[in-house]
Amino acid sequence: MAEDDFRERAVLLRKGNQYEDMTEGRVFEHHWGRTLSAGDNAAFTTQTLSFCPLYFNEPYAQSLGHPTIVVNPLLVFNTVFGLTVEDLSEGGGPFLGVDECHFLAHVYVGDTLTARSTVIGRRESKGQAGMGIVTWQTEGFNQTGDKVIEYQRTNLVRLRSRHEGSGINGIDR
Repeated sequence: MAEDDFRERAVLLRKGNQYEDMTEGRVFEHHWGRTLSAGDNAAFTTQTLSFCPLYFNEPYAQSLGHPTIVVNPLLVFNTVFGLTVEDLSEGGGPFLGVDECHFLAHVYVGDTLTARSTVIGRRESKGQAGMGIVTWQTEGFNQTGDKVIEYQRTNLVRLRSRHEGSGINGIDR
């Protein structure tokens, strides 16, 4: 590398939280939120080959009593899930699954979603050294505070104590 290469001056920072940060009962109020547009919904619905007219035909949705197009529920799930990544899983560790997913209210184009997660269980992994298994209860809300989705998510999460002194996310440089 050249002498003035910025990579020589760069400092690697850990991202996300690790197992020791995931105490039972801890609540994460996830940042920002995301407003879902008609374009988001149309692109997602088309790309996933979802042919339910509620998600792309406004007169049809209105004929069933909706004020406008209903946002595809899987887009709602993916959006809320995505809002949680920075706090819950960006530190590394495989995704193990989602359980008890409930869609509680319709989401409409123009709604803004936010998310909150609570640690509901954790234990060190018996099969993966240096990892813990963490489960969160995640709730997604619209802009008026109505809960629109809830689910439980489980991930392997790195233990900080086993990776001290290592590079970013516990991987040696």
